[in-house]
Amino acid sequence: MRLRIIITGGTFDKQYDEIRGVLTFKDSHLPEILKYVRCTVPVTLEINQLVDSLDMRRANRLKILESCKKAPERSIVVTHGTDTMTETAQVLGRAGLDKTIVLTGAMVPYTFSNSDAVFNLGCAVTAAQCCDPGVYIAMNGRIFAWDNVQKIREKGEFEEKTGR
Repeated sequence: MRLRIIITGGTFDKQYDEIRGVLTFKDSHLPEILKYVRCTVPVTLEINQLVDSLDMRRANRLKILESCKKAPERSIVVTHGTDTMTETAQVLGRAGLDKTIVLTGAMVPYTFSNSDAVFNLGCAVTAAQCCDPGVYIAMNGRIFAWDNVQKIREKGEFEEKTGR
């Protein structure tokens, strides 16, 4: 089984710019991470965009959808910023593609100590291979359906929607 990882930015790929004193994008950390964790799943990496999810607009989400449609792989992981991950999941979920698409991200950049990036990526890679076709979010060691998940900003966690 081949897997495609579509990289869109978010905290996952941010790094600290010492000169300007801000978090920014230079390149993706995914090649380094996959080597570090000794991933043996055949993976194709695709940099779709490197953007903070707070700056994502409909055009950015449609660009991700287009990449998912064009991908020959039926198992896809999308790295994404957590602030608007659920909005992108809705765009992908409503498209009804016959693929397994799992979005994941990090609350702490990969390059920082105690980052959740590697753990979340591992969960997403596994979910993309094991879940039925559909769109999911893999965060905090859990897999959520695209239409039943919310980010709880105060806790820095994702959970199922309440009041369903």
